[in-house]
Formats: sequence, C-alpha cells, structure tokens
Amino acid sequence: MTVRPTHTLFPHKPVPALPSEGLIGVIAPAGPGALDTDKAVQWMRARGYGLKVFPGVYEKDGYLAGSDDVRLNDLHAAFADPEVDAIICLRGGYGTPRLLDRIDYDLLSRNAKPFVGYSDITALHLAISRYAGFVTFHGPLLNADLLGDKQPPTVTSFFAMLRGQLKAGSVLSHPVAYPLTTVESGIAHGRLLGGNLAMIAATLGTPYEIDVEGVILLIEDINEPLYRIDRLLTQMRLAGKLAKLRGVLVGDVAGVDVAALNRLLKQTFAPLRIPVLSGWRSGHCDPNLTLPMGALVRLDAGKKELMLEQDVVTR
Repeated sequence: MTVRPTHTLFPHKPVPALPSEGLIGVIAPAGPGALDTDKAVQWMRARGYGLKVFPGVYEKDGYLAGSDDVRLNDLHAAFADPEVDAIICLRGGYGTPRLLDRIDYDLLSRNAKPFVGYSDITALHLAISRYAGFVTFHGPLLNADLLGDKQPPTVTSFFAMLRGQLKAGSVLSHPVAYPLTTVESGIAHGRLLGGNLAMIAATLGTPYEIDVEGVILLIEDINEPLYRIDRLLTQMRLAGKLAKLRGVLVGDVAGVDVAALNRLLKQTFAPLRIPVLSGWRSGHCDPNLTLPMGALVRLDAGKKELMLEQDVVTR
C-alpha cells in the first residue's frame, strides 16, 4: 500500500549547511551536565570546527541547567548570533517544555540554522516545526553522544546531514549490524516528525502538540517498560493523533524486549494500514543516527528504506 501526502503538505524550509571551519554553539535548554570544555573544544577542532559555549551550560538549578530565563536567553542568543553556524544541545533530561510559550519563534525563523538534539529536546523540535517551519535535526547530544565515544555512524551521520552531503533522493544508510524489522509493509510519503514518545504525549492538549497531518511519525524512548509504551501510544490514539499518520518509523526503545515491542506496534498500527518500520538506530542508543525533523521523506517499510524527498540544508 502506498500512502501519499495530502494537498496541505509542503516542505519545511531547509537551513544553511554547516560550512567548513564553521562555529558550533552549545546550549543547555534542559537538564544540567558537567562539560569538559577543553575536551569538547579539542574534539571539534580535530574535525575542523570551532565551539562556542553559551553561559547556561555552566549553570545548575536543581534538575535544570540554570533558570528558565538563562536557558531561554541562551536559546535566543545562539540563534541570533551571526557567527554561530549550528546549535547542538548539551544533554536532555527535562526543561524544554517550560520554555515553549516564551520563545520568539520569529527570531528563530529569521535566523534559521541547524539545531540538533533528542530526548527532552523533542519539545523544541515540535514547537519549531509548528511555529517557525524550518528543518531541525533529531541527533546527537554533545556530552552523551559526540564526546561519549559512540560508534562511528553517530558522527558520520551527524556531519553528513549538516554539511549537505545528503540531498533530495538520498537513501539514508543504516548499519547492517542492526537489522530493521518491517512491522507493516508499504510505502509512505510525508513529513518526518516526532522524537521521544513520552515528550510527544506530554505536549498533547497544548498549543505545541504534534501536528500529525501528513506525518511519518518517529518515536523512540528510554526507561519506559512495555506497558507504559502501550499507555503512551493509546493516549495518542485516543487523542486522535494516529489516524492521520502516513507511516511510522520506530527508533530505539531502550530496555524493552524487541519481539514484544513489535507485537504491540502491530496491534496498534495494523488497523491503520500504514507502513511501520522498526529498529532504526536513533535515540538513546549507540550508534545514534541523525534524522531531519520536518523534512519530506519516503518510507518504504518493505524494502527497509528511508529516503529524503527534499534538501534539508542549502549552500
């Protein structure tokens, strides 16, 4: 079965590619973390890039990386800074939902650039998609992933996506060591959007909830047993968020038995007759592959392929 996008679907704006010898800004919009600045600077320099650390990265306010004002100011400053070519988040944790109703989305849209993170950062991906309309990237965090010595595809996927080495028509590579599972066969064309399942569900009923019209849904999670994954998916179904989906790409669901997860996915999505591909190495896993949020893609669950249908960065 081929599911095509509706007439309302249009591309999100691509962002400027990360240039050679560019400057990458790091912010901490969620939880706190201890950054080894020397290590981070050396890591970036070895790959030809500079690093600008924004002040809130060094702050801690309980389970938050600084106050809401500090974290919001860093987010705005990183986008507004003309010298910063891309933004990566220090870590996830919790905190980004507290910022959503105070963000200047016009400022972000005027200064669109690659913005990268996952986990709690999902809330920002969803909000930027809805209110700023440019492509963002569900990809590595600085501490856990880039400085965490994760397997090489983590880094190569990150730079290939941001540098513009992957263009419209590119099939995204997936490591053969991690087999994918076709839960429901078929082909879907749509906008890739989503991220952390618990965070997606947490935004339901707010002005920042996921707009599922014509969407291929990405979901991933950690520390959620199977019954809670079931509860989150059921919440989305009862909220009317599954019926309009074009397809589903399931990233890593850490700690859950794969066979049991795939049974739950089949129970949930088979009635919708949409393609579902499970096991993509994206999320709280090693390697952690970068995916473009808001971009038009083609999912072929039978062939286990994901292809870009638009350029996600421009030169």
